[in-house]
Amino acid sequence: MGMTMTQKILAKHAGLESVRAGQLIQAKLDLVLGNDITTPVAVNEFEAAGFDQVFDKSKIALVMDHFAPNKDIKAAAQCKQCRTFARRFDIDNYFDVGEMGIEHALLPERGLVAPGEAVIGADSHTCTYGALGAFSTGVGSTDMGAAMAAGQTWFKVPSAIKVNLTGKLRPFVSGKDVILTLIGRIGVDGARYQSLEFAGPGVAELSIYDRLTISNMAIEAGAKNGIFPVDDITKAYVEGRVNRPWTAYEADPDAEYERTVDIDLSQVDCTVAYPHLPENAHSAREGRDIRIDQIVIGSCTNGQLPDLEAAAAILKGRHLARDVRGIVIPATMNVYRQCMKRGLTDIFLDAGCIVSTPTCGPCLGGYMGILAAGERCVSTTNRNFVGRMGHVDSEVYLASPAVAAASGVKGHIAHPEAL
Repeated sequence: MGMTMTQKILAKHAGLESVRAGQLIQAKLDLVLGNDITTPVAVNEFEAAGFDQVFDKSKIALVMDHFAPNKDIKAAAQCKQCRTFARRFDIDNYFDVGEMGIEHALLPERGLVAPGEAVIGADSHTCTYGALGAFSTGVGSTDMGAAMAAGQTWFKVPSAIKVNLTGKLRPFVSGKDVILTLIGRIGVDGARYQSLEFAGPGVAELSIYDRLTISNMAIEAGAKNGIFPVDDITKAYVEGRVNRPWTAYEADPDAEYERTVDIDLSQVDCTVAYPHLPENAHSAREGRDIRIDQIVIGSCTNGQLPDLEAAAAILKGRHLARDVRGIVIPATMNVYRQCMKRGLTDIFLDAGCIVSTPTCGPCLGGYMGILAAGERCVSTTNRNFVGRMGHVDSEVYLASPAVAAASGVKGHIAHPEAL
């Protein structure tokens, strides 16, 4: 029996000729990731286990992005603990205020992940890097702590779902709409501990940023990981970023899948996930009666330059509706600079938005955008659970940058075509 992309990568990193779904393996790692929330716990476990060295200081990345710049004393202590650990072991890839970005945008941008690699991170959205043809998945902080010392960890090899993409995207429709449509169809547990493997002629219609968004939210369908084939779009992105050899893996023609889900991209519309689950998907055309108080455009899901360009195209020459607050968060410092150079920052400011330093901030209800009871936000982030962005009686509606911007202008959930 043939293997899927994920199974081939895991077999290689386990030193095995082949693996099968459900098999327990030990696999070597190309990168171990942590942030300012999860790394302190990992460091505590690392030290409690008596470890006194890391497996490879160039293969650990620590990114201060959730509560940085520090929002309070506890956040400052967490970052200090991470900073101290990074200095102790001379960690090459330590990113702090002024040099950092949101981790899952920053690592691909810096060439720290390449096709065919195996990556774990103490953050559930580590599955983002499947967009580059890598196997990447989230783990707990204890696993992260052990992996920083050992350079390997164990996995149960996942079975797979093939997502067959055909057709072309319509105007205003993006990768965010595709993944919300998929989650709406299969549910938040529809791919539980399975690999979502994207294939078909429609893949070529998706930019690398569409793919990053889709892979990022594979976890919202319960998936172990999401992964795309390595094509010319992938190669163009990693060229000039990745300075080491890498290998592209392809699924075997006789690879076994639990099922196949077909998505015609030409039939996907601008989609909004209503509270309180990402599977609660609706067309943006249905939201005219849902008044909003805030929009957030950014996050590891939609804070890339094309995302902000899409929002700016909507906001240019327009202003947010009365009483709507707008928060724009470039995902990395490079994206921030490009926004300024291209005039996007002025467009956002003229429209009545604020532009933040890169941070996860409001996505997890951390800071800078917390909602009060009864408030509603249209956000380009990836989760809308109860209390995700503040009070338990607030509501988060997940959408693309274009939909979030249009909604901010109209004062209610709106399709960009309504402007």
